[in-house]
Amino acid sequence: MYKKGIYEIRSNEPLTGAVWRMVLEGDTQWITAPGQFVNIALEGRYLRRPISVCDYDAGTLTLVYKVVGGGTEQMSRMRPGQRLDLLTGLGNGFMLRDEVRRPLLVGGGVGVPPLYNLARRLLAAGRPVTVVLGFNTAAEVFYAEEFRALGCGVILATADGSAGIRGFVTTAIDAARPDFDYFYACGPLPMLRALAEAVPQQGQLSFEERMGCGFGACMGCSCKTKYGNKRICKEGPVLEKGEIVW
Repeated sequence: MYKKGIYEIRSNEPLTGAVWRMVLEGDTQWITAPGQFVNIALEGRYLRRPISVCDYDAGTLTLVYKVVGGGTEQMSRMRPGQRLDLLTGLGNGFMLRDEVRRPLLVGGGVGVPPLYNLARRLLAAGRPVTVVLGFNTAAEVFYAEEFRALGCGVILATADGSAGIRGFVTTAIDAARPDFDYFYACGPLPMLRALAEAVPQQGQLSFEERMGCGFGACMGCSCKTKYGNKRICKEGPVLEKGEIVW
């Protein structure tokens, strides 16, 4: 179930490089799981912009987004007090499993934000959480300190070696050898595939995809699975590792 609503911008500030954090005030009751997303209407733009939910509480919603085109550049120019038209509660989020005792969270680039609320929930359930964060360079690193402040163990990887372990998230997992029995991941498709092939543990993968409608009507964001095609915006963005046909 999703809901349309008007949200007021409380703050909108750069984190690092092209990555921004926007905090909105409004009704969050339709967001029920970490890993869901919102779809934002922008003046002069035909299609809404899907953005993953980083965190939320009873009255505020935090979005972390990267400026990559005209729509997100327009968002970066918005100021506190402005209002946005959002569809909230979209997508199938991460499922917290009772049998998982030592979860590993793996994020790449702008796939990092939806893992933050997931980490909070896992920690609140008494699970020790290790997070692997992957970026291209040290200048692109964000939210590492926020995860540490929550109480997570953080393993950092950069492709150029300018911070943390040199290489990709799979390199960091191989080098640091974290003790985990299940994983949750969000990031670009090559990262998700490499991770799924590199580790024997089962897990959940959150896919990034271009979307037309955001709620399953247009069929433009389908993914092949063992059970037929699934829509990233509706049955996803979170899917089980074992069901993906790469």
